[in-house]
Amino acid sequence: MNASSVNVIHAVWLDPFSPIDAAERAQLDAAGISLETVSTLGDLTLALRRAHVLVIRLGDSAELLKEVQTLIAQLGHTVPVLCRVDRRRMEVAVDAMRLGALHVLSSDEWSAAAWQGAVKGLNAPELKTKSYVFVDPISQHLLALAQRVAQTDVTALLVGPTGAGKEVLARVLHESSPRAKAPFVALNCAAMPEHLIEDMLFGHEKGAFTGALKEHKGLFEQAHGGTIFLDEIGEMPMNLQAKLLRVLQEKKLNRLGGEATIDLDIRVIAATNKDLKLAIEQREFREDLYFRISTFRLRIQPLKDRPGDIVPLVAQSLARHVKGGLPFTVTSEAQVLLQSYPWPGNVRELENVVQRAVVLSGGRTISPAHLMFDDAQMDEQAMPAMPSIAAALPPTYAQAPVEPASVAAAPVAPAVTYYASVPAYGATAMAPIEMREEPAAPINLDSAVKASELQVIMAAIQSTDSRLEAAAKLGISPRTLRYKLAQMRTRGMNEGASA
Repeated sequence: MNASSVNVIHAVWLDPFSPIDAAERAQLDAAGISLETVSTLGDLTLALRRAHVLVIRLGDSAELLKEVQTLIAQLGHTVPVLCRVDRRRMEVAVDAMRLGALHVLSSDEWSAAAWQGAVKGLNAPELKTKSYVFVDPISQHLLALAQRVAQTDVTALLVGPTGAGKEVLARVLHESSPRAKAPFVALNCAAMPEHLIEDMLFGHEKGAFTGALKEHKGLFEQAHGGTIFLDEIGEMPMNLQAKLLRVLQEKKLNRLGGEATIDLDIRVIAATNKDLKLAIEQREFREDLYFRISTFRLRIQPLKDRPGDIVPLVAQSLARHVKGGLPFTVTSEAQVLLQSYPWPGNVRELENVVQRAVVLSGGRTISPAHLMFDDAQMDEQAMPAMPSIAAALPPTYAQAPVEPASVAAAPVAPAVTYYASVPAYGATAMAPIEMREEPAAPINLDSAVKASELQVIMAAIQSTDSRLEAAAKLGISPRTLRYKLAQMRTRGMNEGASA
């Protein structure tokens, strides 16, 4: 009996060796799998939009898998890939799993049970996409190194500027490690007062202090068997550093107000944007703790130093705003502008710019008119500079992300794979983000930019009680808001008229 239409898996079928016959198609249909066959990589572009999974047949190597993964990444899709391999090609099956295949089946396997098991849960709505971007060569080198470090239990220190993605890298280390199925617990050491951090980390016994009405397990205990991530560890108070050092050395702790010693099985990953060696010289950080947490240091470069990640990150961020319907489009001019911006706020700033662009666009096309950067000077200078920037970039750079090279690394735990934008195994297909050139509109682009900005700014001012709140709503600083309003008055734009 055929599966109900609610549970049907839509699969794109690519077999360069032999076409599927009617009997084989009927068997898959009985397993609840609806097929759309394609014959070339070019045919995949449109077919992938509707797919829950891509099924490909591999020959003597896994090269075809690499090619389709690159194509999927460049299109902004997050479709998992299931591979069919000849039973005699076990080494190809191993390579496919190492490269991140959802599942590998024998090319002569047609039983409903095997196929249902392979695609189980692919169209379940509760499953969420887990994506990480490692496209730029610098990022790919970092990913390969992180995957090797993940296979050991050494303490790792992640160093990099604010907003560059240190917590993302910490999650990669956890999910690529043997501890992947255990908890991942994170704490920002700069976000809370000292006594609260101590209680959150170590926990307390009932009656340990006023208001301690019951025992509380701290984050170290909650992370038992898994990983604890201590962000901004350079901000941790000195007396807590001593307690943390003891936990790292002895793998034991005592709750506040408790006498019993609790054994721990955890991996500690720390992160900082400070120069900890300078902090040691200034007696703000313990030297012995520094050497304990920095067994292996991983440095994350600023976003401006890894330009190959910018467009994929924009695609990933836009994907979060796709709730069915048409995908977002980013024009080539907008891509050039995004590539040329220095991103002082790194990935965090990029996400703010994308969110503002979605609001400003009012549709599904992102153009330079919709990009509001936190740097006020960039808004003024970027448009005249665009033609020269476009001429300096390679022709393909404004059209698609840098093609990710394969990463030779230790096997990854089957919870997540990594390339330009990759789903967790079993994730649902996500609407694509197309990157194409938009036809030139018969309007002065600079005027359109400023007019759109004025409308959005005035709407924010009218819907809030102060310009401070309006700036916060727009995601820009009050200084930038004042700058933009002054520029608009200089151009003769009437604030009241746009209200």
